[in-house]
Amino acid sequence: MSIITSKKFQKYFVPGIVFQSCVIAGGYGTGRELVEYFMGYGPMGGVLGMCIVSLLTWSIVCGVSFAFARKFRKYDYKNFMKKLMGPGWIVFEIAYIIFILIVLAVVSASAGSILHELFGFNKWVGIIGMSVAVFLLVMNGSEMIEKVLSLWSFVLYGVYFLFLVLVISKYNSAIGQSFATVPVTGNWALGGFQYAFYNLAIIIAVLYTIRHCENEKEAFSSGLIAGVIGILPGIILFVAMAGFYPVIKDQELPIDYILIQMNMPWLRYIFQIILFGTLIETGSGLIYSITDRIAEGYKSKGKEAPKWTTPIIAVLLLVITTFISSYGLINLIAKGYGTLAWVFFFVYVIPIMTLGVYKLLKKA
Repeated sequence: MSIITSKKFQKYFVPGIVFQSCVIAGGYGTGRELVEYFMGYGPMGGVLGMCIVSLLTWSIVCGVSFAFARKFRKYDYKNFMKKLMGPGWIVFEIAYIIFILIVLAVVSASAGSILHELFGFNKWVGIIGMSVAVFLLVMNGSEMIEKVLSLWSFVLYGVYFLFLVLVISKYNSAIGQSFATVPVTGNWALGGFQYAFYNLAIIIAVLYTIRHCENEKEAFSSGLIAGVIGILPGIILFVAMAGFYPVIKDQELPIDYILIQMNMPWLRYIFQIILFGTLIETGSGLIYSITDRIAEGYKSKGKEAPKWTTPIIAVLLLVITTFISSYGLINLIAKGYGTLAWVFFFVYVIPIMTLGVYKLLKKA
């Protein structure tokens, strides 16, 4: 706990940990997202897309965004985007709310599928259980969210590395053969950019963590680190998935498929319980970004947000996304994420890398 509360850890690692915690459910939690955006280019093509394109894109855009937030003291997405784009901020907000609804729907669908596959429960048990946990965490505020997400990330990394070691020890020849024999096909850079773009909206959900940084240099450094922290678990999962190519491409829950093939029930239960916890992390982080934006709106007018706003907004978002989740995990990821990737390229990536950089470099 002393490490988590240390100033250097909060400055340089907490933003990345919270970013990773919010990315994981919509980015690579089930493995379906990695299949959709990377496996179609072959195992080697997918690794190139992740390690070169997605990693660098996340790190650079996170670095600029965090430095921008710190310089202008804009830690909620409304004020951040108003400073960046002026009246155009409303376009981003519309896209961001749609993004949150789709990601929360993916989180709900994943939660339902996990408990159904593990224990045979009705999918609604997982969906409702996840929603209640998210609600309770959001109600405890940003400080509690940071602590829970930081602690859970240490556990997550430990389990992911254990998973990789066990998969490699058992399927090392199959993994090596896939990387050596399957040709790189298609435009893997395009897949890397698409994957990076739709996930970059998560940056807006973690701006409150930049309050720990004392200057723009620290904020920019924490952004570079955030890109690495964010993508590393995805790379671990993708390498493991390569050992099951091409069958893995047709699985709704690719990671659970691998765990079943390994015939280690204890690992499957531990891994999926950890994943269920990350779904709660993502849901709470995204919903808090909305409730924090509303609270900051009241504060800018010299008022305090009514106590009922946080629970009402949280419940409303969770109820709406619960019904959207019935659309199906594969459809939500393939169609919803694919469209959002290009939306956020135009309404966020281009503005922050042009106007944002200009305003950062402009003399006071």
